[in-house]
Amino acid sequence: MDGSTEMTATTQAPAASGDQRPNRREARRNEDMALAARAERWMATGLSTEPADRAGAEAGVRIAYALAGLPAPQRMLWLGSPAAGATAVAMLRTGLADDPEVREALAAQGVRPGDLQLGRSVRPQVRTRPWAQARAALAEQRGAVGFARHWAATARRPWQQLVDQLATPLRTRLTEQFRTGSGEFAQAQQDALLDVVYGQHDAAWLGAFDSHPDVDGLARVAGSAGWWWAFEHVAILTERPRAVHRDNLGRLHHGDGPALSYPDGFGLHAWSGMPMPAEIAAELPTLTVERIRRESNAEMRRVMLEHFGFDRYLRESGAVETQSDTFGKLWRVELPGDEPLVMVEVVNATAEPDGSFRTYFLRVPPDTQTARQGVAWSFGLTSREYRPEQQT
Repeated sequence: MDGSTEMTATTQAPAASGDQRPNRREARRNEDMALAARAERWMATGLSTEPADRAGAEAGVRIAYALAGLPAPQRMLWLGSPAAGATAVAMLRTGLADDPEVREALAAQGVRPGDLQLGRSVRPQVRTRPWAQARAALAEQRGAVGFARHWAATARRPWQQLVDQLATPLRTRLTEQFRTGSGEFAQAQQDALLDVVYGQHDAAWLGAFDSHPDVDGLARVAGSAGWWWAFEHVAILTERPRAVHRDNLGRLHHGDGPALSYPDGFGLHAWSGMPMPAEIAAELPTLTVERIRRESNAEMRRVMLEHFGFDRYLRESGAVETQSDTFGKLWRVELPGDEPLVMVEVVNATAEPDGSFRTYFLRVPPDTQTARQGVAWSFGLTSREYRPEQQT
């Protein structure tokens, strides 16, 4: 939490009943503005790339344990990324020193796998229960409609941006990465993701309960560190990312390196929100039509196509012109194991400053039969409804 005091707008009861409605509207507007500002503050927390405030985070952990009625953990360990944090949990649970870099990071803090007992996970007491208590208290205070409105104002956008478009893709990629291993250790890495507390990404919902005492410890950790784990004897905390690259929709997106990168070198590559292996990301600058055709994973092929350029792929892959009319040309190319790529080539009716007319390619559904149908679809209309002379 940033420690700032949030003022709640109040109005004095008017002398005449006819004045109450405008004053209520003004109070509602003031409250909406305050809640929107709160949501933006927590969004900034969730997207922070500042180095972790380790002292602040550890203080938050102690408060979170105390609020849960638990003694403070005996040790607090720091790792450089969520991947390293989950791996450290697996190493301490199994006693297997499987990862040299994580082993070295633990050794620097005086810990060797097998020498330190985590104890049971206390995530239900430290994270799940405070969230439920804060939610129940706010719902009782505001009622069902008031709670829904409050949640929409404080958490809907942060949840989409931080959970749906950051935490979930990161967790998905880690799960896939850990599944490439085998045996007890790989399973322990996957199990560690079941116990994680999202830290700064819990900013997605903490704004809704900004001043509730039950989530004070969680809020302090979220304002100071990345993902973390709460066990009976040990808390494992991780650094925040050092860089976050997103597109204009807030999705993880970067064509030149990881979209999400951490101080220990771990990174998540992504294109338009789609996580991808580092080896595929490295190929993007040198893609060819043949390489795209060879890709067996349909999702990765679509990432490649978007990076390569649909219009370029049409030109270089031998696409077939299936139809043309006054609205444009319809092109089609088959994709192995996937729906065909169908696009309408249209010429902008407005001239460029040099007098030329720019050509655009619009991707349309694979069952599109005519250029007119494809252009109409881009406006959300049927061919019969589409009358360009009425378009503005």
